Amino acid sequence: MRKMIAYCGLDCEKCDAYLATLHDDQALREKTAKAWSELNHVPILPEHINCLGCRADGIKTVFCDSLCEIRQCALKKGVETCGDCEELEKCPTVGMILADNPGALKNLKG
Repeated sequence: MRKMIAYCGLDCEKCDAYLATLHDDQALREKTAKAWSELNHVPILPEHINCLGCRADGIKTVFCDSLCEIRQCALKKGVETCGDCEELEKCPTVGMILADNPGALKNLKG
């Protein structure tokens, strides 16, 4: 499995936070902070939009680093991704991501 597939199966290489970090794109940071603030109803500033991927070494957004229940669960269980967990098919924690992103499940099983 590619290192840039998140614990939940999302592709970090397509994430705006990752892309903004990789290309040092301040405009994308600002756009992403605004969108994520509105989506999550919390203040997110452009300087919070820095991430090299949730399974990669290096900087992560605050959410990915410490607030993401999926990442915390995978770290606790010691699995590479949720695809390695026997509870994947019935897990409510990752289930919301998989329901909205069919490609994520494919990434986990691929």
